Amino acid sequence: MMAREQLPVLDRPLPSEPPARALPRARRWLTPLLVGVLLAQMAVAMVTTAVEQTPTIDEPVYVGTAAEYLHEHRVLHNPEHPPLGKLVIALGVAVADPHYDSSFTGDQGETGRHLLYGSGNDPWRLMLWARLPVIALTLAFGLVVFAFARELAGRVGGSAALALYAFSPDVIAHGSLATLDVPAAGFILTAAWLLWRARLRPRLYLPLAGAAVGAALATRMSALAVVPVLLGLAAWSVWRAGGARDRRRALVRAACAVCGVAVVAVAVVWLTYLVVDPRLRWTPRQHIPVVHGLRGLLVALSPFPEAYRDGMRVQFGFENYPWQGFLFGRVYTGSLWYYLPVALLVKTPLGMLALWAAGSVTVLAVRRVRPAAPYLLLPSAVLLLAAMTGARDLGTRYAVFMPMFLAVAAGCLLVLRGRRTGAVAGALVLFVAVSSLRAFPFYLPYSNEAFGGPDKTRLRLHDSNVDWGQDLGRLADRLRHRYPGQRVWLVYKGSGVPSYYGIRASDPRKVDPRRVRGLLVVSDSSAAKAKGRLAELIERSRSIDHVGYSITIYRPDSVTGTRNHS
Repeated sequence: MMAREQLPVLDRPLPSEPPARALPRARRWLTPLLVGVLLAQMAVAMVTTAVEQTPTIDEPVYVGTAAEYLHEHRVLHNPEHPPLGKLVIALGVAVADPHYDSSFTGDQGETGRHLLYGSGNDPWRLMLWARLPVIALTLAFGLVVFAFARELAGRVGGSAALALYAFSPDVIAHGSLATLDVPAAGFILTAAWLLWRARLRPRLYLPLAGAAVGAALATRMSALAVVPVLLGLAAWSVWRAGGARDRRRALVRAACAVCGVAVVAVAVVWLTYLVVDPRLRWTPRQHIPVVHGLRGLLVALSPFPEAYRDGMRVQFGFENYPWQGFLFGRVYTGSLWYYLPVALLVKTPLGMLALWAAGSVTVLAVRRVRPAAPYLLLPSAVLLLAAMTGARDLGTRYAVFMPMFLAVAAGCLLVLRGRRTGAVAGALVLFVAVSSLRAFPFYLPYSNEAFGGPDKTRLRLHDSNVDWGQDLGRLADRLRHRYPGQRVWLVYKGSGVPSYYGIRASDPRKVDPRRVRGLLVVSDSSAAKAKGRLAELIERSRSIDHVGYSITIYRPDSVTGTRNHS
């Protein structure tokens, strides 16, 4: 065991914070109480959102695949995403116990919609149960944020970091869905935290870190980009744990640490496939692109099951697809390197942006917390760079790791002494909380006050930033109560089935525009990229209502109507 004087400065008790036993009894329960309150409000926000939203575009695929795992016990669809996140979703699907039609043949999207709408199941109940395990996991990652920040900046810093996490509109929005973005990001954060702790007890925390790395890889393949960083951090932690007196021995230990973490991570990936199918059967049911060059070599050398490697090929194929983007009124094909930074600027609370920046500077500049910089800033920077250079400009969910890592960094601001620092940080956290609460329960289309709030997000961003098909149920209620009996023309972007919710509508793009009378209802992502006949219809129509900040109701031509707003 290392001598006391060899410990990094961060491993000594914080001088501004007495040991727990020295705290007055009245103060000992304040931090657990605050943690409980923050996580409780986050749980209420996520559960309410999960109850009120209809399936988003990706969710039926994951829920349908989860049901396949439970009933077929093999990987049939969705190889581009490994099984672990869908096994988490399957926990809720198992409780819901939907009727599963094993005779249905269709692609992964059709399979999910058939399970929800074509098999006699209640999609509201099934989706809620599918979302609940992801909500629970999101709350658990909040504890990781708190623990990481507390180790760096004490109870106050940990509480501030948790508050930023718990009020993050992006984390609440995507943590309440049966999708994979938050679970993958949370596992990466957990791996970074465990590697930080491995500086003191490598034998305990390195295997756990390897399991967290494997969990991230077994959830989303985007985690592959950060694996070299995490392995480097494993080596650095062991180097720091052993000191530098015998460099040769330290290098051997560091190399062993890298190998050990990698072996555990790979084993976790294999284990997730074995849980689904102990026989590891795999016959592709979709086109698997051929990948050449360095990407092909990476796939060939990857020590993962064949289904995983085929999923990598599918993901690389997606990178060659001409995706269409939308940013501040501009429709374009391909990707813009600055899309994600701009989208984060729009969709992150202003107080949170300020605390992110101040916390990052603190981590880099203040000696007391500088050793944590590689564990906080390097993984998030590499992941952000990888997402920025990707082909899909479809939402800040591709950067949902930012509110996690930078919440911890922001908490480090509280290591600076002075009442003014604490007061300013507290005011900014309060500003974040107010901004987030004002958006309740419309977290998906959130944008901050500088960009007009949720009602204006559709003017600047599209897809999962604002309109992911989540408001079909709200649209049905709005039409039923405010516009009964009126003819509806619908352009809906989503995976829901309008007729299930009682919406009887026609597609206005298939008829002469002069025949479109009554109500023209258009998902905002479709309106943002409208062209041809739909663009002409919107141009000569008047907006009279907005549903959930993601669907606009228009009145074509000069037909009058009452203007309403969400």
